[in-house]
Amino acid sequence: MLTLAIDSATEACSAALFENGEMIAGACRMLGRGHAEQLVPMISALPGKGRADRIAVALGPGSFTGVRVGLAAARALALAWKAELVGYPTLDLVAAMARDASGDQPVAVAMTGGHGEWFMQGFAGDGSTTTSLASLKPEEAAAAFDEALVAGSQAEALVAARGTGQALPQWPDARAFALLPRTALTETVRPLYGRAPDAKLPQDSR
Repeated sequence: MLTLAIDSATEACSAALFENGEMIAGACRMLGRGHAEQLVPMISALPGKGRADRIAVALGPGSFTGVRVGLAAARALALAWKAELVGYPTLDLVAAMARDASGDQPVAVAMTGGHGEWFMQGFAGDGSTTTSLASLKPEEAAAAFDEALVAGSQAEALVAARGTGQALPQWPDARAFALLPRTALTETVRPLYGRAPDAKLPQDSR
């Protein structure tokens, strides 16, 4: 089985092609912006233009635009190729990468969120979640998470705020897709924003 993994939920943009769990080819770029212009050419540069039997896409949380760019590309390709479509949470992939680098230690993932907050979640050594996904202010995150290993784009900031721990700065990379536990995959492919929307309907509209 060929699987195309797509991750454009954060500042990083990546795509990789796997055959029976082994990566054939992949690429990852730190963009910040421009995911919509870069993602499809990255996929097209893969062997066979990335065509696969299954497409796995990052659901977020992360950048609102980046999440939706990845989902739109994945849905369009799945429709065109008649491929299976699955999704996975972004923080699960970061945690899997951290466990692979650290020997399956428990890990807290700290990623850049909105309005100065961080997306936070704890993971056990087997990849299962130990806390629910939360969007927290830095001081709240420092008080709530005590895992010795912290991974993610805000790992260094969290360790500095706590004054203890090991920081592993990381961004999600589709080339690491094979590290994800199967339990992280879902057929419910919709955005995972990680926090309530900023805009609210007027009371009368509700």
